[in-house]
Order: sequence, then structure tokens, then C-alpha cells
Amino acid sequence: MAAGEAKSVLFVCLGNICRSPIAEAVFRKLVTDEKVEHKWRIDSAATSTYEIGSPPDYRGQNCMKKHGIPMSHIARQVTKEDFQTFDYILCMDENNLRDLNRKSNQVKDCKAKIELLGSYDPQKQLIIEDPYYGNEKDFETVYEQCLRCCKAFLEKPH
Repeated sequence: MAAGEAKSVLFVCLGNICRSPIAEAVFRKLVTDEKVEHKWRIDSAATSTYEIGSPPDYRGQNCMKKHGIPMSHIARQVTKEDFQTFDYILCMDENNLRDLNRKSNQVKDCKAKIELLGSYDPQKQLIIEDPYYGNEKDFETVYEQCLRCCKAFLEKPH
């Protein structure tokens, strides 16, 4: 990474109220702890329109509070510009991946590398399941997966 050249990552899930804001908050905390936050532009978004304008799910917020991780995000949908301006778009499951690849095909100058966040998991849990219909424990699982994946993603050369 050239000096002064910021990298950017967009975390994506279906509604942008559970998994992607958790991943965004976890990654933001990691880069802050490493004192490299000035080198990253970080955001999260949804493939759907379901939750636009909503805050993160209260169970995810509780989980983040428990781990001392600040989280403030308002759900938004992925835009054409996201594909043109982010270096990485990391999503949570195959449906997100399929939707993002389909949308990226309609963007002529897509520069984003679209991948599953789980592809970075040292424990090889490829899919980060949606905890929306689950319970607190499911949100904890998402947090743990995001933490492992975000650490591994941050450590790789960009």
C-alpha cells in the first residue's frame, strides 16, 4: 500500500442491521487499536431495501456493548458508486454474493473485489449466518466470526 493511499472496505448483508454493521464496527475497532484508522475508509450496506434508515438490531447493539465496541450506523443500500469507489466489498453469504455480483455486472467501471468475509476465516466458516430470527447467542456467533475474519483480512497485504 503506497504511503498516504487509503484502502476501503464495505461490509454487506441482506438488511444492514445485523451482520454487516457488526463487521463494520469490529473492523473499525481493529484498525483503531492498530492505529491505522487513517489508512481505511470503512462502511456497511444492504443488498435489499428492507431496513433502509434503521439503526442496527438491538441484539447486535447489546452484543457490541458487551465487547466494548462502539457501533453507530444507519442502514443503507449498496449503490453503484460503492462498486466504483470501494476496494473490497465483503459479504456474509451466497445470496449476498450472488446479488452483489449481479449488481456489479451493471456497473461498467467496478473496481471492488467482491468476496465472502468468511473466506478469511482461519476456522474456515465460510458463511456468516443471519442471526435476525435467532437469539443473543446467534449474535455472539456472528461477532466471533466477524472478529476472526476481520483480523485475518486486516493482516493480509493490501
